[in-house]
Amino acid sequence: MRSVLTGLVAISFMTAPALAETVDLELVFAADGSGSIDDAELRLQRQGWAEALTSADVLNGIKDGPIGAVAVAFMEWGGPSSQVLIVDWHVIRDEASAKAFADRLMSAPRGAYGYNSISNAIDFSVRLVETNVHEGTRKVIDVSGDGPNMNGRSLEQARADALAKGFTINALAIRRPGSGRPGGPGGMALEDYYGQSVIGGPGSFVEIADETRPFAVAARRKLLTEIAGTGGTSRHASR
Repeated sequence: MRSVLTGLVAISFMTAPALAETVDLELVFAADGSGSIDDAELRLQRQGWAEALTSADVLNGIKDGPIGAVAVAFMEWGGPSSQVLIVDWHVIRDEASAKAFADRLMSAPRGAYGYNSISNAIDFSVRLVETNVHEGTRKVIDVSGDGPNMNGRSLEQARADALAKGFTINALAIRRPGSGRPGGPGGMALEDYYGQSVIGGPGSFVEIADETRPFAVAARRKLLTEIAGTGGTSRHASR
């Protein structure tokens, strides 16, 4: 009888789900890896996020949180069937853990293809959070891109579904004046389009990267705001 009970206890330990690790923030970087982004620009974006995560001010911001840790994952999106997990979930609490994430980000191969399904990228990001082993007081999807949603399911519906589950969606508009690349639809400024159609949830905001504010600068500023959970100070307020 004792051996049977011992076996049952062992099985219960083997099959019991892992306890969720508590963090201040669960953050998915949903970065544009579509056909409008060449290899040099893709590396520039990754480098910008890597530098932001390993910067002293961002690390100090993480340490100042109630728990002192954030969980992050990095995915790149292209067309409706192309969402690629570049770096799986990491808990960042210090310089060493931030550097480990940054090193993986910079060494991972490119994988996304096709054109602009922000909606499917949001859906993919929601699933990443829902299936991880972390429990954050806030859940944020950080969309960065240089154009509007073109394909996939309704952006309005994807956004609404994420917001209904308690997510905040922020955006970083990569603005290229005079490049001939599209901004928002109908000639709308890209940051205005992202403000109207992409962001949402408590404290949501749009940051801008352009020739006057390099991507690395915009990424660090955006990440500091997201870690602090204070909402944006750029032109688009919460929705």
